[in-house]
Amino acid sequence: MLEIRSLIFATVAMAFVAGFRQSPPLRVPDGQAVLFSAHAEGVQIYESKAKADTPKALEWVLKAPDATLFDSAGKKIGRHYAGPTWEATDGSKVVGERLAMSPASRPADIPWLLLKAASTSGSGAMSKVSYIMRIDTQGGVPQRPPRSIGQESRVRYKATYIFFGEAIR
Repeated sequence: MLEIRSLIFATVAMAFVAGFRQSPPLRVPDGQAVLFSAHAEGVQIYESKAKADTPKALEWVLKAPDATLFDSAGKKIGRHYAGPTWEATDGSKVVGERLAMSPASRPADIPWLLLKAASTSGSGAMSKVSYIMRIDTQGGVPQRPPRSIGQESRVRYKATYIFFGEAIR
């Protein structure tokens, strides 16, 4: 648990030292502890749609993520998909609701996020999750504008997800 918190603080500190301006850090409420973390590799799936304020212009809209979750030893421990949902190999799931967002260091990287568990199911690893943080993102943002409505773009990304739950007292 302590090494994950150290990783978060070290990552933010390195970004600051490198001259990267990030919005206020993502923070989970007091009383939460790191349950586990996972490295994700996969794609962010986008669909092109007409912009609401300029119907003749197109924009990419996130449809869903599709990623595999790995532990620190590289063993598959689950998957991440639409909802947004994280599902462990034990069948337990958590569906998140976005609370806060912080820009990544490069425009090609998806933002860092803090999400609250909107629901959980099962009795395994994900059933005790109350918050999810996405950090250390690489890629995931479309680099070319859409050409037609309904076009799909699958953009590779990597990220670290940290899963938090109530601290045991």
